[in-house]
Amino acid sequence: MRPGALDAGHIERWRELRALSGTPANPFMEPEFTRAVGRVRPGARVAVVEGAGDTVLGFFPYERGPLGQGRAIGLGVSDCQGPVLAPEHGLTARELLRACSLASWEFDNLEAGQTLFAPDATEEFDSPVLDIGQGYAAYEKALRAGSPKFFRTTTAKERRLARQAGEVRFVFDERDPAALRTLMEWKSAQYRRTGRRDRFAKEWISTLVRQLAADHTPGRTPGCSGVLSVLYVGDRPVAAHFGLRSRTVLSCWFPAYDTDFAKYSPGLVLHLRMAEAAAGAGIRLLDLGRGAAEYKDALKTGNLRVGEGASVRPGPRAALYRLGREPSRRAHSFVRNRPRLAGYAQRALNQVGRLRDR
Repeated sequence: MRPGALDAGHIERWRELRALSGTPANPFMEPEFTRAVGRVRPGARVAVVEGAGDTVLGFFPYERGPLGQGRAIGLGVSDCQGPVLAPEHGLTARELLRACSLASWEFDNLEAGQTLFAPDATEEFDSPVLDIGQGYAAYEKALRAGSPKFFRTTTAKERRLARQAGEVRFVFDERDPAALRTLMEWKSAQYRRTGRRDRFAKEWISTLVRQLAADHTPGRTPGCSGVLSVLYVGDRPVAAHFGLRSRTVLSCWFPAYDTDFAKYSPGLVLHLRMAEAAAGAGIRLLDLGRGAAEYKDALKTGNLRVGEGASVRPGPRAALYRLGREPSRRAHSFVRNRPRLAGYAQRALNQVGRLRDR
């Protein structure tokens, strides 16, 4: 069915199955995210798995292309993917794909513990996390011990920012649409500056983010609510982040900052303030998302694992998938796993970014 056709019973059962899984309550795995994607992606679908007596045994959100190529719901921006299934579902990956008329199903952030599709993951990656379940004070104590130079430098820059630019204030859940527009402009500029594809140039992504930001009251959407956090100097925003939260997990999604204030590292200051406010709001885990970055290494307390790959059914349409996708995937993997080549690639991307800005 289309995601918008899920009724209250489906939503309740989805939540029950997620709770039974024992995995972190990642908002990308909640029905609200799938329904939000369904509003902007015509090919979005949810397979409802039923057992004896019409008992619902699970849900499989996906997007379907014209030739039966499947992909994870919101692929390209979703940071946690996979079906939501009861332990007794009894399906194989091939059976599920056949029932959905899919020749393949592509994923790039398969949730750890997703046994159905785990054998089809060709690579696994760390997704750094901050465990703030014991409160911010406990996290800060561990950060001071584990990354003392990072903590001292970041807090000193925050004090210097206040002395030299004005009063520093932080809003964890900002409701001003102008702040979101500013964040999206900063992020687009960052994509261009680093030679990367501007995600917000895709209408469905920018619309998805605006819709999730507009419907971000936790009481109304307990599984997946948008949270816009902003660091201000006076009334001027200098860093911002838009992410998704459940009751216990905040998935970090789109952070950016004003480059005029780069010497103060406002993005790092923002993340520390965000961790403190999130802990106060009952959030126990910040998921920084897949991808290597120095600031993630400094902030994290551990890692989750996510997988990348594709499940493919035998047949002519599967051959088309491999012809169209596998060469690119293998090339990216080859470069990514060789630090010297990855360095060359990054410098080339930066040069592309400089040329774009001329």
